Amino acid sequence: MRKIAKFAIWGNTEKNKFWEILPGIIEWAKTHEITPYITTRIAKQYKESNLSIITSADEFNAMDFILTLGGDGTILSAARAIGHRNVPILGIHLGDLGFMAKVTLADLYHRLKRVVKHEFSVSDNLIIAVEMRANGKTINGRVLNDVVINNGATHRMVTCLVGADGRFIGKYKADGVIVSTPTGSTAYSLSAGGPIVEPTVKSLIITPICPHSLTSRPLVVPDTSEIKITFPPEPDEPIGITLDGQIFHNFNQNAIINVRKAKHSIKFIDFDDCSYYSTLRNKMGWGKRGEDD
Repeated sequence: MRKIAKFAIWGNTEKNKFWEILPGIIEWAKTHEITPYITTRIAKQYKESNLSIITSADEFNAMDFILTLGGDGTILSAARAIGHRNVPILGIHLGDLGFMAKVTLADLYHRLKRVVKHEFSVSDNLIIAVEMRANGKTINGRVLNDVVINNGATHRMVTCLVGADGRFIGKYKADGVIVSTPTGSTAYSLSAGGPIVEPTVKSLIITPICPHSLTSRPLVVPDTSEIKITFPPEPDEPIGITLDGQIFHNFNQNAIINVRKAKHSIKFIDFDDCSYYSTLRNKMGWGKRGEDD
């Protein structure tokens, strides 16, 4: 069994809690003869000398795991930086409601010890590849949670023509449309009335946002589907596209958006006593009545 020798620290540097716990994590790593690496963003604000710094994304390949300190947004940004590199993420939850960051601060060092002892499993989480074409330009993106299409800053209803594998699904008149992964099914899609989909279910979820018609309901399709979204020529209004709630693009209505499963996945470190269903119960109150404790 290969010794855990090095890991990268990726954190939400805007949280005071991050800076409070960072020295302790670095000291813990040194005590266990493990080399911690920090990102250049952290290094600019943290004046501790003699720390190893990751200066390029390819250096993640040499890491045994990445420790993210923040919330779900921190994990999403880390996943985007990792890309196709085959390194698992251990997410530590620092504050507000988070779903992907399963480990709390109170449990931090216990979980790190279990990682050192190889008492963990690694799960694969589907990534969406997005191709956006308009006005002769093509933009590509990758998302772990979701793609959101709406009318941008106008906040008006948008009409989306949605198809899969060359077959027409339907016309969605709504505030927008979400295409999410199973991982992202507990995020914006759930708030918009979409289903909770267990991450190992190989699927994509299409969820309209506040649809004009009550017959426009969420749809779950196989992850082998290639989803195409276009727009009628009239009225010619701006189209806004948001990737994982963090990357924004604006197009006009001649845009063509293609969504499919990416060739790579994102890996998470999991523990046998931290099941997906216990996370649903503990963080979302799933399966509980309002008056229950």
